Amino acid sequence: MFQLNKKEARLIILQRIELLSNFLKSVRKFFGRYFFTNFISKYFLSTKNVGKVYFEDMYQEFASINSAIDPQNKNLLSIGGGLGGLELVINKKFNVKSFTFIEKNYVSKKVKYGWDNKNNEAYNDIGIQKNFLTKNGMESSKFKIFDYDNDQLPKDKFDIIISLFSLDYHYDFTIYLEYLKNNTHKESKIIFDTIRPDYFKNIFNEVIILKDRTKTIHGSKRIMCSNFIN
Repeated sequence: MFQLNKKEARLIILQRIELLSNFLKSVRKFFGRYFFTNFISKYFLSTKNVGKVYFEDMYQEFASINSAIDPQNKNLLSIGGGLGGLELVINKKFNVKSFTFIEKNYVSKKVKYGWDNKNNEAYNDIGIQKNFLTKNGMESSKFKIFDYDNDQLPKDKFDIIISLFSLDYHYDFTIYLEYLKNNTHKESKIIFDTIRPDYFKNIFNEVIILKDRTKTIHGSKRIMCSNFIN
């Protein structure tokens, strides 16, 4: 189970609202997203329960991408990974040398979900994320976090890039297209969720479906892509 404080628990729930208890889902539905985001989520969450369900959820996410990760992968880029629970699991399972995170650094007033070209919503705090990662076992020398809106994005040839429920789910893939082309090599693997997997067959030489979530409320498919065509 992850160690959490109240601020970390709140961000986790805003990032993954499906982890709420049925009671709090009903409360959120009754009072509305704005009131839930700015009041209820600050004061009425159990850090123990959130830590437990988030830990279990991250291990399930890891199971869905495990086959796509090579033990020889040395540097990992996470785009919009939230607090980094999945990366903590990967850190325990594989000998990844370094983790790089690209994140938004603000919490929107109202939670918004779904794919949208104009989506500027975000639910993260880089300072809280750093504390969460180190508190749960990742050495501070092993990771760097970049603010998408204010920092120059990192330049490297990343072995694996993970962006669950962010790249092409909340934000259009084209935002990062040229950046990814310039910061990957032929064997690099990019894992993300999308509602249009066939679209990427025109961009990558290899597209593999890792998980089918089309029967869920936010239907999508998790894919692994590699080797840009152009």
